[in-house]
Amino acid sequence: MPFSLDLPKDIRSRHKRRGPRMNCRVPVSIEWNGNMGPKRFESAFTRVVNGYGCLLVSPREVEVQQVLRLTNLASRKAVDGKVVWKGGQRPDGWDLGVEFLASDLNFWGLDL
Repeated sequence: MPFSLDLPKDIRSRHKRRGPRMNCRVPVSIEWNGNMGPKRFESAFTRVVNGYGCLLVSPREVEVQQVLRLTNLASRKAVDGKVVWKGGQRPDGWDLGVEFLASDLNFWGLDL
């Protein structure tokens, strides 16, 4: 029996990642329009990046499905993304999984 058949079905059916990831702290600014109210702006940073998104640390709680505008403060490039996962609050902020709405393999300025 192949090894993959020994794994539980939920693990066998998980999607594989689309690209390599890199542990990297990149300073970013985030902008969003929470509940159609005034625009909010915050300074944030990443823990992990790839060409399709990042693990973002935000000082503010942001809801899943919220669209954000991320600006890489080193390159001044901006990209739109959506919060697809929200972790718990840590001392340095909320962990958020952000997926870019359009992939940008050069957004981080890194060889991924």
